[in-house]
Amino acid sequence: MTIPAEAQAAITRFGISIEDYMLPVHGQIQILAEDGTMLPEDRRGSSPGHQYPVPTDRELLEAYRRLVIGRRVNDQNSALVRQGRLAVYPSSHGQEACQVAAALALREGDWMFPTYRDSVAVMTRGVDPVEAMTLFRGDWHGGYDPHAHHVGIQSTPLTTQLLHGVGVAHAAKLRGEDTVVLAMCGDGATSEGDFHEALNFAAVFNLPVVFFVQNNQYAISVPLAHQTVAPSLAHKAVGYGMAGERVDGNDIVALLAVLDRAVTLARAGSGPLLVEANTYRMQAHTNADDATRYRNDAEVQAWAAKDPLNRMRHYLRSTGVLTDDVETAFAGDAEDIAQQLRDGLGSDPTLDPQDLFRHVFTEPTPQLREQAALLADELARDELSREEH
Repeated sequence: MTIPAEAQAAITRFGISIEDYMLPVHGQIQILAEDGTMLPEDRRGSSPGHQYPVPTDRELLEAYRRLVIGRRVNDQNSALVRQGRLAVYPSSHGQEACQVAAALALREGDWMFPTYRDSVAVMTRGVDPVEAMTLFRGDWHGGYDPHAHHVGIQSTPLTTQLLHGVGVAHAAKLRGEDTVVLAMCGDGATSEGDFHEALNFAAVFNLPVVFFVQNNQYAISVPLAHQTVAPSLAHKAVGYGMAGERVDGNDIVALLAVLDRAVTLARAGSGPLLVEANTYRMQAHTNADDATRYRNDAEVQAWAAKDPLNRMRHYLRSTGVLTDDVETAFAGDAEDIAQQLRDGLGSDPTLDPQDLFRHVFTEPTPQLREQAALLADELARDELSREEH
């Protein structure tokens, strides 16, 4: 097996074999129990070379604040769909820990490439909430400038964003930039050809990419068991010559620890890594989906007991870090974001039909100029007709 020198150096520091470095731990990395208590070190699923320190109280408190905001965003956006203000919304209710940890693991100059379900991650990265939701209102553009926040436009086609992320990482490496790309996808995306191409290219060229798979158990209505018989999705990494890790996706303490190390290793030149977060989509795939047709209430309730928000609240309350005053302040922050969404999406946008032609090419073709002129003439005649009547 050919291992890049940088990766070999990391393996040597851990004092383990190449196989032990690349293969995920048995089970999964978990630091907080489902009831919010801290697990002893011998029950966290770690093994030599796969130990993870607990983040600081300050980091955990900020992560919890983001969780509170994320949950409120999901609930508010679902309500806006019912009010007709959004055309569709793929809720990440129950997956907020993955969303928050993904954004917090990156530096300002790093890049994130999200899926359509990663709106909370996009907002946590600093994108304006209303701009992040523009795509789901059915507007003609993605809503925000990817370069301003180093966040790709949320991708609706499965897995195309992984290829985009790999391309950005390749360009950054060629330029000598200190950039890490975090490319997000779901379990269904691992069945796509683009997944193979992205991972293989990243590994061959030793690119600084962290592939973050949110395994929420269903690709729309298709359960994971009908997609793969691999021990886990994280085990797929070794086939490309990269390290894989599996983590409890509803434990934000473990997520922060695992993603932080993955980003650190990728930045140090050890090559790409794959992290699988085991989580659950509590609500339907989108508002157009009937989840009762392919899963039962008992399954949903079993996962409700693992809720990442409640788990983190119980832990921080037990340590005394989270007080009533702090909780009230966080709820206020969340409501401010919800109000922004209501105000921004409650008003109809001002549309200019000429936008159909303005952003097709940098330099419009003669055909586009002709079409734009025809439209302008037609609009002018319509306006004149209204004035005459």
